[in-house]
Amino acid sequence: MAEYVVMPKLGLSMEDGTIVEWLVKEGDAVAKGDFIFSVETEKLSQEVDCDQSGTVLKLVAHEGETVLCGANIMILGQPGEDISGMD
Repeated sequence: MAEYVVMPKLGLSMEDGTIVEWLVKEGDAVAKGDFIFSVETEKLSQEVDCDQSGTVLKLVAHEGETVLCGANIMILGQPGEDISGMD
């Protein structure tokens, strides 16, 4: 079943982060622990790893976009899975 990956909260004062670069593309298989994107916040810049395994079905957020913590940034699931009801 497809699931959203959300912008993580990397510090107590972090409210949002800017996706600097996606390290994966749609269709890529990822494993738990793989780095999937780099994020820049007010206080840091770092690569973020995935906390689950699957296939990248859709990148919801775009490079250069600032996203609130907890907001959907990617959809992860199984190859060919229908995600038409997900944004």
